Amino acid sequence: MMSRILSDSKKNRANLGLYRPSFALIVAAIVFMFWVLAAITARAFVPHDPFNVRLDAMLLPPSAEYLFGTDDMGRDVFSRVLVGSRDILTVSFFAAIIGTASGTLLGLMMGYLRGVFDEVLSRIGEAVISLPGVIMALLLIAALGRSNVALIGVIAFEFMWVVARTIRAAVLLQAEKDFILAARARGDSAAYVMLRELLPNVFSVVVVEFTVRMTFAVFSVANLSFLGFGVQPPSPDWGLLVAQAYGLLVAGYWWVSLFPTLAIASLVISIYVIANEINRWLSGGELPA
Repeated sequence: MMSRILSDSKKNRANLGLYRPSFALIVAAIVFMFWVLAAITARAFVPHDPFNVRLDAMLLPPSAEYLFGTDDMGRDVFSRVLVGSRDILTVSFFAAIIGTASGTLLGLMMGYLRGVFDEVLSRIGEAVISLPGVIMALLLIAALGRSNVALIGVIAFEFMWVVARTIRAAVLLQAEKDFILAARARGDSAAYVMLRELLPNVFSVVVVEFTVRMTFAVFSVANLSFLGFGVQPPSPDWGLLVAQAYGLLVAGYWWVSLFPTLAIASLVISIYVIANEINRWLSGGELPA
């Protein structure tokens, strides 16, 4: 196994040496890193306090002082958008990584152990995936309570079954190969075979799944926050900002909802482009549009 892993590692380094990032990837990486830095440092550098209410500055349009204008309580939209990146990125990251990790473990077990274990979990997964994601999320959050921890758990639970199905399919392609048969003949334990033999050979699929789940996690957090079941006030989460400003569009105050919406779109697109490039490099394919 070690010789095979070393060989694959050399191939990956050679491919990486020949790889030239596209212009789209460079732009996407810059946008993504901007939001990551904003999530980490924005609270200390924003031009205005994002929570400071100023009734004398209500609904001012974009200007030199207020780049994105102000909302109906006189708060600076630019500062609120920058600070709001923290919650959506934090929740999305942990939901994606927990969902991917648990789904990978489940998929390894389903694909390798098979039998009744695989049948039962496959049916449960199909039932979960067949349900509308937003409806199930709303029901679970209503039962668990509205908190970031509950939000992470609910989104991770939904992702777990999708990832498990993908990893199971990848494991089934590897399960009858010679190195797996040799490991079984040696009497290696199921845990050893799954973690030391199978996991390295499906790891590229795991990486792609994580980046794709990050994209969907951002959407999920924004949608649930818009509906009032995601990140809760007083956080300036982007979904909340759009929901709070939705009614102002009719009155012509477009900037209050436009900039949070553009922030969501820029983050989602940047992650998708990065995920697509990773998938092309690792497997030679592209993600579906």
